[in-house]
Amino acid sequence: MNNEKEAAEHATIVDLIRNDLSMVANNVHVERYRYIERLNTHRGPLLQTSSEIKGQLLPHLMHRPGDVIFSQLPAGSITGAPKKKTVEIIAEAENYHRDFYTGVMGRWDNGELDSAVMIRFVDLQQGNLYFKAGGGITAKSNWKDEYHEVIEKVYAPVCRNNKD
Repeated sequence: MNNEKEAAEHATIVDLIRNDLSMVANNVHVERYRYIERLNTHRGPLLQTSSEIKGQLLPHLMHRPGDVIFSQLPAGSITGAPKKKTVEIIAEAENYHRDFYTGVMGRWDNGELDSAVMIRFVDLQQGNLYFKAGGGITAKSNWKDEYHEVIEKVYAPVCRNNKD
């Protein structure tokens, strides 16, 4: 939480997501900023820094959750900012076409959408399962720190029980 680069990266992404949500919602605001979530896994605790951003869906989207989700993709918390340019750079750097940048999960109930981006997910491609994970790199990144972060992320975090 005291890492200046991580704090700046988080602030940038929260701002980008607030901007993206303003395309489909009014009264967009940060409900909770930069808090730690703990998931106990078979390899020990996994800590995730998160923020919760809320808004009121625009009236014409109240019964169109698919349009809301697709308007936000790819998620800025995955691509980075500026999103359009970063997506172009990723496409140039990788030697394959990405279908998904990451998984998305959510619950739609009576006009209320609660959704999140999964930074780890399993993708099915041509009968093969691929576990995907990654991390953000910025101008202030230290390559060793980023490498170790990805290594920590590339295992399947299996919960020990539903209470963890």
